Amino acid sequence: MEKSFILFMVLVAAALGGRTGHPVRFSAPRIPIILDTDIGDDIDDTWALVMLMKSPEFDLKLVTTTHGKAVYRARLLARLFEVSSRTDIPIGLGAGGHDGTGRQQPWIEDYDLKNYPGKIHDDGVQALVDAVMNAPQPITIISIGPSTTVASALERRPDIASRATFVGMQGAVRKGYDGGPVGPEYNVGENVTAAKRALLAPWIKTVITPLDTCGLVRLTRARFQALKKNRDKLVAALLENYRIWAKKDSVDELTESSVLFDTVAVYLALPGPKPHLLLEQLAINVASNGMTIVDPAGARMLVATAWKDLDAYEDFLLKLLLSAP
Repeated sequence: MEKSFILFMVLVAAALGGRTGHPVRFSAPRIPIILDTDIGDDIDDTWALVMLMKSPEFDLKLVTTTHGKAVYRARLLARLFEVSSRTDIPIGLGAGGHDGTGRQQPWIEDYDLKNYPGKIHDDGVQALVDAVMNAPQPITIISIGPSTTVASALERRPDIASRATFVGMQGAVRKGYDGGPVGPEYNVGENVTAAKRALLAPWIKTVITPLDTCGLVRLTRARFQALKKNRDKLVAALLENYRIWAKKDSVDELTESSVLFDTVAVYLALPGPKPHLLLEQLAINVASNGMTIVDPAGARMLVATAWKDLDAYEDFLLKLLLSAP
């Protein structure tokens, strides 16, 4: 009986591993994660959030909004969590102000944040500080927006850096958007002071994907069509948000994704080697104009500077998005 049960579990593990693209670890603890996002501006944050929720390696402890529009962003998060039956995930209203909307507003037009059955922290900055300081082990902060909220948390408690790993979609080092000329990247350029505080903080480890790599990621052709054929309710919500963001009348009109910058930060937070990327240990500084430059006086961090196999990463991303949550 015991041997039969073990064989059954091995077969289940193999099936799940084949479906998700991840090795199944029955005993490995999940990685505690805080996601800091400006969801509701560029649609790539929504893709990254769905990717994160589909990754069994992660234990999502808190999602904070950043760069203002906190209520609008929180409403998007709350409705997505309700769709996916993940109202156990707390939401923090982050720094930069509460007012404002964006292109995904029609999806939450009638959604009242007061009805969210999960926890809403009015002070998302303090919620981030508390989540880091109260965690029994180091926590990973995935930053996929301007660093307004993370910088505010560091201002209150600089010592959170010694208890967390920072993984970000931040900057441009040698190449800019879509492989073009280098310039200030949006997440850094929108709040240079905050970016400097966050990127140069003495985290346990800092890992970033700049535009050099994340600016090249799209799902096109057969990959995108496979996603459209999927019947998963979270993927359906993702595509409906994308349709609204892209100003299309129907999902059928969508033929490929936009650039999926933020998904690479989620990939970098996964445990284990990153075979699809070239990672370099570089000293990075933030100039007053928002440029992220290699500078001996900067902070040492791992930087995803080039793809070894972009096709393989896009296959991995699709497989994960098609998997069961």
